[in-house]
Amino acid sequence: MKIEGHATRSIWLEPDGWSVGIFDQRHLPWEVRRMRLIRMEDAAEAIADMATRGAPLIGAVAAYGLALALREDPSDAGLETAFATLLRTRPTAVNLRWALDRVRAAVLPLAPAERATAAYACAAAICDEDVAVNRAIGEAALPLIEEMARRKGGAVNVMTHCNPGWLATVDWGTATAPLYLAHDRGIPLHVWVDETRPRNQGALTAFELASHGVPHSFVTDNAGGLLMQRGEVDMVIVGTDRVTANGDVCNKIGTYLKALAAAAHGVPFYVALPSSTFDPDTADGASVPIEERSEEEVRFLKGPDEEGIMRRVATVGSPARNPAFDITPAALVSGYLTEAGVMASPQQLSEMLRK
Repeated sequence: MKIEGHATRSIWLEPDGWSVGIFDQRHLPWEVRRMRLIRMEDAAEAIADMATRGAPLIGAVAAYGLALALREDPSDAGLETAFATLLRTRPTAVNLRWALDRVRAAVLPLAPAERATAAYACAAAICDEDVAVNRAIGEAALPLIEEMARRKGGAVNVMTHCNPGWLATVDWGTATAPLYLAHDRGIPLHVWVDETRPRNQGALTAFELASHGVPHSFVTDNAGGLLMQRGEVDMVIVGTDRVTANGDVCNKIGTYLKALAAAAHGVPFYVALPSSTFDPDTADGASVPIEERSEEEVRFLKGPDEEGIMRRVATVGSPARNPAFDITPAALVSGYLTEAGVMASPQQLSEMLRK
């Protein structure tokens, strides 16, 4: 996708061939700032502090983090220490564990001297596959938008939540992939982008869409129900950090409310996910660990003023709670958008994984 007018991925190897580049998303959308990761600890800090975000991208960064660790210490002890450190950074998104397991499995049988090279190759493969998978999700979901456009005879209004875009993956995004494809193929489209407090990650989606020229409007989190009630939303497409064996969806806080509003007003509610985000080993949403982040994210707002000076403003002095994710029951999901097609049920998701 495009940033500053240039096609790019959200993670790359620097010219030295071993250090890793990412965008520091804590400064977006106000400023495009890049980070260079040179040690495993840099990758762990970037994930934990949300300099890098999104389940698929977290997995890719963690994979390269393990490669950076093995470059310094390729021993079994070094591998296990780095694995444990990276795994602790974010507890909810399943892609993190999936990527770390994959790299560890690739390097464990090898002699220590061969491990770093193999880890880099595995991390690169994870990134390339993510691009292909997200593009395939877009192709699979595109007919839903095309059919809606034919029925309406006008622009399709899609609502998103959080940032399920290319900044949350390696490229294309999960929920945004069909939107980019629809726009590029001339299908009339408008995207409702909700702000997604408290980290305002919807602003990253708006930043992406604006960079690509996709028509959109930025709205408050609580506007979604009214827009659906008025018939101004044709479908909701969200990403996810984990889908459990029974089809429950763990995603950014506020997703559940969008799903409830969609069900109340007959609006299709779709969840876009690569197969790596499906977790058949977790029975249901009640078993997913929900990350509780600092109350400071709720009690303070931060951003540039009209002169570009960063300000931090206290909203309230009261104690706050900050659960980062919620669970949307499978019964509220109209379909799962995957690289293998649109799945109507978690049973189909399981079958997809077995193929």
